[in-house]
Amino acid sequence: MARIELNDITFCYEGHNGVRTVLDHVSLAVEDGEFVCLVGRSGCGKTTLLRLITGLQSPASGQILLDGKPITGPGTDRAVVFQNYALFPWMTARKNVEFGIRQANRTLSRSEIRERALDFLEKVSMSDAADQFPCELSGGMRQRVAIARALAMDTDILLLDEPFGALDARIRKELQLLLEQLWQSGERRKTVIFVTHDIAEAALLADRVIYMTPGRIAADIPVSLPHPRDAISDGEAKAMSDLRTELLQLFYQNSGLEDDHEEV
Repeated sequence: MARIELNDITFCYEGHNGVRTVLDHVSLAVEDGEFVCLVGRSGCGKTTLLRLITGLQSPASGQILLDGKPITGPGTDRAVVFQNYALFPWMTARKNVEFGIRQANRTLSRSEIRERALDFLEKVSMSDAADQFPCELSGGMRQRVAIARALAMDTDILLLDEPFGALDARIRKELQLLLEQLWQSGERRKTVIFVTHDIAEAALLADRVIYMTPGRIAADIPVSLPHPRDAISDGEAKAMSDLRTELLQLFYQNSGLEDDHEEV
């Protein structure tokens, strides 16, 4: 049995111009411990698919299962990072991270929660801003706090929507490697669904890439390269380059614009 299953999912928005179908009879199974990247052009339904798995939205038809049971709403068994940070403005960075830890780990003491929050703020290079409020932080800093909160929750499932998009190249690379390390750590690998426009990021992190076109899954590409991928052999580097080329060709085929690689 797959860890997460989407069975014949359809989702629609009702707007001023009528009903728009965002996902059209989409089915997907994610196995326990998989790192799955969802890629595709803006508006293809990647974020909507992720939000359905979080339980924040419900499909018009079809069923979404977690461990064989229908998802009926959000749960502390799934840590989530969205593009808009979703931090509590009345809490400091540390308190935001502590809140997530407390929701996911009810048995930890106050001192253990504080220590864990500070540890993960340090991992994302935000120790110096632990006592600052979100309004005092830049967009990239707020995103790092949101990432620290999700990772510190230590859930089996991570749902990430462009989590590194607002970060500079150095911090982005550091957090990619941190995420890869945490995914593999422990006795049981986490199950990760990661939305990105960046094909190089998908090739670095995923062991399976799902390419989406508007409303549907167009390609399901397994990635057999070993982890970690920041130091790989020449042959593996060639395989990673071939994967990036394959993904880039998918973008070209579905856009008709040969300069779209600047966006992806």
